[in-house]
Amino acid sequence: MTHTADCRSDRKGLVIVHTGDGKGKTTAALGLFLRAWGRDMRSGGIQFLKHENANYGEHRAIRRMGIELTPMGDGFTWTSRDIDETQDRAIHGWEIAKQKIADGQYDLFLLDEFTYPLHYGWLDTTTVLAWLRDNKPPMLHLVITGRYAPQALIDFADLVTEMKQIKHPWSDQGIKAQKGVEF
Repeated sequence: MTHTADCRSDRKGLVIVHTGDGKGKTTAALGLFLRAWGRDMRSGGIQFLKHENANYGEHRAIRRMGIELTPMGDGFTWTSRDIDETQDRAIHGWEIAKQKIADGQYDLFLLDEFTYPLHYGWLDTTTVLAWLRDNKPPMLHLVITGRYAPQALIDFADLVTEMKQIKHPWSDQGIKAQKGVEF
């Protein structure tokens, strides 16, 4: 790895993107919650597609930890019965997220499955990035997950990891999602 001559050791709030077609994007973000919690950092987030009544293992655990993670969706886009409702919920989720990001109460904030509203054009990527550039507190670590991260988001981010599917129990063996692993 090379560093530019003007590279500094200054701290800043990072924009972190977990994207790609492999599993583990949200799980990696939740791992950051765990690490931040261990450092007494204030964490929270919005889930853009998971159903508003979701109560998976991660929701149960982080509630016990005092971390706020709010599912705002009506399920996944590929199972949506009303895509307009799904879109409206995502747009509303972004409005809530903007308030929570701008108020400065968090050290780490997650926009889970946020690449989908950008990818589907429900939110304009250029407008979102301009808002983040102008309003994200300088020390806030912002984590964004989901497939199909737009190139502009990748360029904007400080850290981007692509999860690549190599093997999957469902597609390779017909094994359904496992409690404690996928939910």
